[in-house]
Amino acid sequence: MQAGAWGMAVFCLLLLPLLFALFSNTVKGQRDPEVFCGACKALADELAYDIKKIGPKRTVNSRTYRINPDGTRGKKKIPFAKSETFLTDVLEKICDRMNDYQLQDDPVTQKKIFKRYAPRKDEPIYAEYKKYFFYSDAYKPLKYACETIIEQYEDEIFSLIAQEADFLADKLCIEKSGLCEKPEMHSEL
Repeated sequence: MQAGAWGMAVFCLLLLPLLFALFSNTVKGQRDPEVFCGACKALADELAYDIKKIGPKRTVNSRTYRINPDGTRGKKKIPFAKSETFLTDVLEKICDRMNDYQLQDDPVTQKKIFKRYAPRKDEPIYAEYKKYFFYSDAYKPLKYACETIIEQYEDEIFSLIAQEADFLADKLCIEKSGLCEKPEMHSEL
């Protein structure tokens, strides 16, 4: 065997375990149940907030695929907050807000949860808050999980909002996606 081939074989033998370790940690981190559940709940919270900001009287014309008796296509007014245009725009930017959440211990269940700590733009303290720059790499897994959830469950998100589903976080995160466990009910004696 030539010296170049030996060098390449040694390089591959050294590189292979490193790649395996890197890949296995990435895969393990991608499906961390606490992160995905937290991202789902944060996503639902942000969606509910954005929808609530839009007044119910604001509507948009939506073309339907039904043909009227006169041969024209029907138009239907729907709330703007339920429109595909609005929801698509919101979903494109919503995961950037995962930086506004931090990992905490739930005082009741002692489980790790993500809670919003940053004020929203319409809150009076926001101007003061923005004077300080808060950024952390710690939120990257939450942002990745948020983007993955949107990619995998976008149709379900649109459907739940169109149905005006109450308890969006429970419907999306427990029932539709299974990313969060159903909370245990404790009966008092």
